[in-house]
Amino acid sequence: MMLFAAGKGTRMAPLTDVTPKPLIPVAGRPLLDHALDLVREGGARRIVVNTHHLGDQIVRHLAGSGVAISDEADALLETGGGLKKALPLLGDGPVLTMNPDVVWTGPNPVAALRAAWDGARMDALLMLVPVDRAQGRIGGGDFALDPRGRISRGGPLVYTGTQILRTNGLAAIDAPVFSLNLLWDRMMAEGRAFGLVHPGGWCDVGRPDCIPLAEAMLASAKAGR
Repeated sequence: MMLFAAGKGTRMAPLTDVTPKPLIPVAGRPLLDHALDLVREGGARRIVVNTHHLGDQIVRHLAGSGVAISDEADALLETGGGLKKALPLLGDGPVLTMNPDVVWTGPNPVAALRAAWDGARMDALLMLVPVDRAQGRIGGGDFALDPRGRISRGGPLVYTGTQILRTNGLAAIDAPVFSLNLLWDRMMAEGRAFGLVHPGGWCDVGRPDCIPLAEAMLASAKAGR
């Protein structure tokens, strides 16, 4: 399991001037801890977190937790480059990845992806949410689903930042810094990139004004509304 925690968090400034975004508190707990709860409850055992901006704070926060660190202090590698660098820590086989700067309600997305994964048909399985349920989101959707569940660009569904991904295609990409969009495009062209729609709540906590949205969503779910 890979948690992408290396971003600079520029949209979250000024909070991220002194605190890395994954450690920004929401409902009294750092975003990273909310994500780690989901990951562990969803059955992930080997967990890797990459670091860059104020990464020493994340390393201290995770000390003694059993989480491995992929250090990107020298250069921010984006999602694709970061995942490729972390592969020796992750091991062989498909990898779950998650962006920790979101909060969820409803079914555990990690468990749902693991249950829906079909390695015979899939090289990627992305968790999606309809744009009208994507709290904190600015802009339209990212993907559409065909009747078989395969994804294509454009459409009413937002990528939630959580997926299962087969990583063997990373070896063919020479650039040290690249986005996973490059790998997705190849998988979509081969008809092996799929999506799964999350039925619960989801909030992008990318800006300071998103924090109260996320906290209200969590409080509503806790109250059973």
